[in-house]
This record gives sequence, structure tokens and C-alpha cells, in this order.
Amino acid sequence: MTRELAILTFQTLDGVMQSPKLPDEDLSGGFRQGGWADPHWDGVMAQVEKKAMAVPYDLLLGRKTYESFAPYFSPAGDDNPMNRARKYVATSTLTELDWNNSVALAGEAAEEVSRLKNRDGPLLQVHGSWQLIQTLLANDLIDEFRIWTFPVVVGAGKRLFGEGALPKNLMLLKAGTTPTGATMGIYRRAG
Repeated sequence: MTRELAILTFQTLDGVMQSPKLPDEDLSGGFRQGGWADPHWDGVMAQVEKKAMAVPYDLLLGRKTYESFAPYFSPAGDDNPMNRARKYVATSTLTELDWNNSVALAGEAAEEVSRLKNRDGPLLQVHGSWQLIQTLLANDLIDEFRIWTFPVVVGAGKRLFGEGALPKNLMLLKAGTTPTGATMGIYRRAG
């Protein structure tokens, strides 16, 4: 039995997923539009919890996302689903992971993720983790795309579907909107 992998991503209308919540979340490439999701955050997060995080899952995170999430979620206690989930972290630099239930994937990310997908376990969810998502896209390892698009245009920044994305057809499973105009689209591979 294999487990599936879903990405959970927030993006702008022009496809940028860099720094949705905080102004200084990811300043790489000179990005200065961080925090673009903030006016829509509460409505989107309520929808995310109901539509994408209601069933058991393990997390698959890139190093930078792990370093951003760990100090925020770790103190939240066991009632927070992010703390209950096993966290697999694609990293070549971190040797100690202090957030409970965290495991380092020290090998080549695509190979490690392929191995994880071939083990029994709950759904693997990727949150944020732009660089890791680009690797997963290039190696055709994503089964489901859970995308929230915000009514914001920021111009330059890290785009969800970069140049390494393989062409594919997707089918829409669920769609929705929030009162502030953010849209949810949950897609699976077609065929």
C-alpha cells in the first residue's frame, strides 16, 4: 500500500507563494511584499482546517519552513494537530530537530519522499516549502494540490509552478470561497 502526498499552498492571484503571512518570512531575492495574505488569513485558515486538515496526516517540510513553523507551533501543545503529526524534514544541514515527532530526511529529497510514499501511513502534507515543492513537481511526486488563491497581485516572487513543473492535467475535487474573496481549489491528477 502506498500513501499519497498533497501540497497545501497559499498563493497570490499571480501565482506567488513567497511569504504569505509575515513581512520578513522570506526576504530571499529581495522580496518585500511579505504578509500579503494577512487581510484574508482568518477566513482562509478556518476553511483550511475543515477541508484540508481534518483527517490524520504527517507533515513533509523543507528546512526553512520547519525552522519557521517549529518555534510557532511547538509551544501550542498536543491539542494542536501540527504537534501531533509526524514531521519529516528535507534537510542537509540540520542535525537536531527539537520539535516533537520530527525526523530528518538527510538523503536526496526525491528519493527519500519516494520511499516515504511507499510506506504505510497517513497522508503526507507539504505546507509552504517552496524549494521542496519544486523538487516534488519536477519528480512527479504530488498526488493532490490544495491551493488557496488570494485576491492579491504582488509581481515578482517565488511562484508555485516554476520552470521545473511537469505538464499534467488535473481535475477539480472541491472548490470554495471565503467572505474576503480568497478561493480554494483542491485538485487531483486526472487519469
